[in-house]
Amino acid sequence: MNQVRIRAKSVAKSALRYTPAGTAVLEASLMHEGSVSEAGGTRKLAFEFPSVAVGAIAQALDREPLGASMTLVGFIAPRTRRSQRLVVHIVEYEVFGSEINDGLRINDGV
Repeated sequence: MNQVRIRAKSVAKSALRYTPAGTAVLEASLMHEGSVSEAGGTRKLAFEFPSVAVGAIAQALDREPLGASMTLVGFIAPRTRRSQRLVVHIVEYEVFGSEINDGLRINDGV
């Protein structure tokens, strides 16, 4: 199974682009800060990671402001077929922390 569920904030995003087939694609840099239990202790984490969204999810994420706090669901895959760099592909997200979007849940129907 290859599934990721993580809370993160958007810190940068590219301009929304379209593939030759007309599918929307959005690349973004996200930041996670939190803590986890490991070996009986607490470990604090803070890291930035690359992500990509495709289709309706890309269009919806493009409308979210930078700094929006979200719970993301997706999977990890190499950036390209021959690459060793990993990217989180977002297939669903939920926004928190604003009056307008609190609890908004967006998915691509998967």
